[in-house]
Amino acid sequence: MEKTLQSFSVQGADGSQVSLGKYKDQAVLIVNVASKCGFTPQYKGLEELYEKFKDQGFTVLGFPCNQFGAQEPGNNAEIQEFCQLNYGVKFPVMAKVDVNGDNADPLYQWLKESAPGLLGTEMIKWNFTKFLVGRNGKVLKRYAPQEEPKNIADDIQKALA
Repeated sequence: MEKTLQSFSVQGADGSQVSLGKYKDQAVLIVNVASKCGFTPQYKGLEELYEKFKDQGFTVLGFPCNQFGAQEPGNNAEIQEFCQLNYGVKFPVMAKVDVNGDNADPLYQWLKESAPGLLGTEMIKWNFTKFLVGRNGKVLKRYAPQEEPKNIADDIQKALA
């Protein structure tokens, strides 16, 4: 059976298992995030996208990752606090994961296979790499870390249509 976003479970920031089946028929933007990165201010843009489209069946899922320049050193509780205090983040930010290597989260293994990056490279190069998943649970597009969230709005609208 072909995998879709809904076939995965991930760990929530509180340690619970979160079935991504709860996002059935929604468009989802999945982002590996970090608190001490040059791209960290993108949290603001991601929250704006979430607020703009959430009532149409859209969500953002953040996955903290410490694999790039050790820019996410905090524990899950510290990361949650940082996101809320500094950026007013209301979209779900999950438990910290690895996105590359032998211990990469299965969700990220699937995302990278489904939407390779430049020149077919699967490896994620840096924080704030984004994957847009359609309502059918399939990956539509991968975006580079420097891509500003607001530039993805048109693609999100198409995914929701």
